[in-house]
Amino acid sequence: MQSAVLALEDGTVFEGVGYGAPTQRTGEVVFNTAITGYQEIFTDPSYTGQIVVLTNPQIGNYGANQADSESSGPYIEGLVVREISPVVSNWRADDKAENFLAKSGIPVIAEIDTRRLVRHLRDYGAKRGIIAVDPAADIPTLIKSAQSAPSMTGQNLVSRVTAAQTYQWTHGIDPVSPSDKLAPAAEQRFHVVAYDYGIKRNILRHLVQIGSRVTVVPADTTAENALALKPTGVFLSNGPGDPEPLAHQAAQVKKLIGKVPIFGICLGHQILGLAFGGKTYKLKFGHHGANHPVLNYRTNKVEITSQNHGFCVDPHSLPDSQVAVTHLNLNDDTVEGLRHRSHPVFCVQYHPEAAPGPHDSHYLFNDFASAMTDGAR
Repeated sequence: MQSAVLALEDGTVFEGVGYGAPTQRTGEVVFNTAITGYQEIFTDPSYTGQIVVLTNPQIGNYGANQADSESSGPYIEGLVVREISPVVSNWRADDKAENFLAKSGIPVIAEIDTRRLVRHLRDYGAKRGIIAVDPAADIPTLIKSAQSAPSMTGQNLVSRVTAAQTYQWTHGIDPVSPSDKLAPAAEQRFHVVAYDYGIKRNILRHLVQIGSRVTVVPADTTAENALALKPTGVFLSNGPGDPEPLAHQAAQVKKLIGKVPIFGICLGHQILGLAFGGKTYKLKFGHHGANHPVLNYRTNKVEITSQNHGFCVDPHSLPDSQVAVTHLNLNDDTVEGLRHRSHPVFCVQYHPEAAPGPHDSHYLFNDFASAMTDGAR
């Protein structure tokens, strides 16, 4: 163990114990309230550019394993926790959580008052910060480094995480244990072209599960090239950062509306909002957790959802004659879902594919399958 420091741009400093890689990393500091699923958080490309504070007081008790990764490796800039578990107890584990991060050069700071830190971020908003796992770190220098770190607003982070070239995805959902009575994947009926803005693997697994052959394309793929692949439907993925710089992506999606069924999640939802003619804005500290209540206007039921975003679509900027709001966040009344009034195009801000959960919103993949079935007639 080494000494470690977390310094925020406003001069707030936390000193603790260092794990992970002995290095320094800057990023926007945000907090996540999920109780489980820390490895999925580590490996979600949507966290590019962010240092993540986990509110669950102990992390690492079930270790890490390759099967739970949502991408090829960690994308967070750093991790902040109250305690790293000294014991790993899980038959699926093949590594410790802190070792999993260390192999990718990710620093971890533990043994700090995460409740105080989260209250600070909640009151004053997400802050740029720096983690230094370095006993010789100079605190005034670290604060200056945090202040000079790039702002999340205005950054095109998708270019850092998207696939370099088109590829095929064929793997469906695997049962976690023999007691997991998972139905087999549906017979392949669809061809989905999935735009990779930072796509999570569990989204791809769900697309296969509903009977899709999945072609993943880079974020800058033109609408013409996507349609040339003859898709039954187009999927727009999650991803990191500010949607406003993604004018090219929004322009291509706009060309696809009315040509093929479209389903978007998270950043894909925001890009669709831009394609509809709307605008987006930054939230004070974002939505990051696995317990956010969302009202579905179509069913009048509340879904408990997994969320990870720092920006939102402004409902007042959308053309009401063309676009309907379908879901509402009950914590702050922000938009959580949209649907085109004339075309089979819909999207949600949250994550219906959530791994490890909750699973209230899995039905959205079946809605996409129904839209593609109707579109093929």
